[in-house]
Amino acid sequence: MTIDQTVVFATLAAALVLFVWGRFRYDLVAMMALLAVLLSGALPIERAFEGFAHPAVITVAAVLVISRALQQAGLVDVIVRVLAPLAGRPSAQLVVQTAIVAVLSAFMNNVGALALMMPVALRQAYRDGYSPAIALMPLAFGSILGGLATLIGTPPNLLISTFRARETGEAFGMFAFAPVGAPVALAGIAFVALIGWRLLPKDRRAAPDPERLFDVTAYVTELRVPEESALAGSAMSEVEALADGDARVIGLVRGETRRLAPRAHERMEGGDLLVIEADASALKAVVSGSDLVLEEEQEISRDDLKNDEVTLAEVIVPPGSRLQGRSSTTMRLRSVHGVNLLAIARHGARVDGRLSEVRLQVGDVLLLQGPSERVADAVGEFGLLPLAQREVTVAKPTRLALSASIFGVAIAAVVIGLLPVHVAFATAAVLMVLLGVLGRDEPYEAIDWPVIVLLGAMIPVGTALEATGGTALMADAVIALTGDLGPLWVLVALMVVTMMLSDVINNNATAVLMAPLAIDLAGRLGVSMDPLLMAVAIGASCAFLTPIGHQSNTLVLKPGGYRFGDYWRMGLPLEIVIVVVSVPLILVVWPW
Repeated sequence: MTIDQTVVFATLAAALVLFVWGRFRYDLVAMMALLAVLLSGALPIERAFEGFAHPAVITVAAVLVISRALQQAGLVDVIVRVLAPLAGRPSAQLVVQTAIVAVLSAFMNNVGALALMMPVALRQAYRDGYSPAIALMPLAFGSILGGLATLIGTPPNLLISTFRARETGEAFGMFAFAPVGAPVALAGIAFVALIGWRLLPKDRRAAPDPERLFDVTAYVTELRVPEESALAGSAMSEVEALADGDARVIGLVRGETRRLAPRAHERMEGGDLLVIEADASALKAVVSGSDLVLEEEQEISRDDLKNDEVTLAEVIVPPGSRLQGRSSTTMRLRSVHGVNLLAIARHGARVDGRLSEVRLQVGDVLLLQGPSERVADAVGEFGLLPLAQREVTVAKPTRLALSASIFGVAIAAVVIGLLPVHVAFATAAVLMVLLGVLGRDEPYEAIDWPVIVLLGAMIPVGTALEATGGTALMADAVIALTGDLGPLWVLVALMVVTMMLSDVINNNATAVLMAPLAIDLAGRLGVSMDPLLMAVAIGASCAFLTPIGHQSNTLVLKPGGYRFGDYWRMGLPLEIVIVVVSVPLILVVWPW
């Protein structure tokens, strides 16, 4: 090996270790890898950031914006209405939910499609009394499978298409992936929805008690402010400070007036009755540190904590949320946003202890209380997913029809060859903003910037691997391992290795690294590159063995109460099904 090849392979090995370790974000790891090949001279400086102008990167960003527009226009409400007749029939719900998320994933970002469907699935699971674990992993896998069917369904397909365009001058079309991807998706959906969920451990299939999950009334107490209290005239925040922020004033009764979710700076008066949410230790700190008096115990229900102006909202922390890794105190939910965090559920169980200090994680379910407008603003600002059903406003059907029409025209423009995919979808995204489907700042909030950075950084790293001859060395090794077995077994080996790699690192990075290898192998074997590129496309997107291989898997980890080892139970047989179904199809549709 040359020095440059050694540098590139060492960089990729280090990046792989860091991806698996997870200590650093994958976009930071990708930038570190890019800088390593640049500073070593393995990649020319002038090619440093060409990945950020790559058509696949532009298309991914545009699809994310379009996905947000469809979500904001009320697509969830339409889905809820479609599923309404299936209430009380968990098996039918599972099949239909998985099929719907797969169809959505074929035309929008698969994580975005899962984000649309998760609230629906969780709401139905809690309502009908079955475990979210039954629905969420099939839903995540369905979102991945659906992306196999179209060019825009998943970023690896876009990347594979651009590699083909570079070699042959012609990219894959919008539905070129469908003859293989659609049957594979159907077979996978049938497996996970009918058989796969039964392979989960029984304790993960047990239904949680939704009433116990967010039974905040057990932590709610009423304290009276004496007429001559030293706290009279003080702000609510001073009461909360007595318990170091672990007590929250969530209601105030003054005479005949009852107000919920008072602001932290609001002043108390003698005779006020404070409704406080606190555990035993926090309540003890408040009472012992003040002259407030415990009222006689009386039963308080969840309905007492909301009214026409104040709402209780159950929301999920998705990947990319500003709350991820932060606590409610550091994000100043109470003091700045006027929203109370009443409870946290993780792995299907309530999190007890000091909520103000709990660092929130992807998949956490939060119970928020506050004025409806403030809760809605907080949900939008922090990028949370609401579980409660939303009402369809008068304007939403019009917005949904408009956004769907723009999206449909963009797809048609790509199919008939009028515009390349990145131009068509960027145009659609801009039109949705100009026509008011999305607000001025919403496109920037919709884009998953870590994914964009990952793609922009890893594409030049893949270029360095090719330019230094590293891809040729890898091709030699694959051919040596398969011996005289022929192209068929090279294709199988390529798909399996790609799947294994995608299970531990980001699928986009996998596609960037494996597509050049497929092209090199095709040249050495003297066969068409198309079947090998299709094998990489299938393998890169099929990350089912771990929760870290794909964002969809990560998103359902905690709401489903899964463990790391649960994924392979359903994922391994699913990957075997995919290999068995896809290899013959590839060879029929894309012959050597």
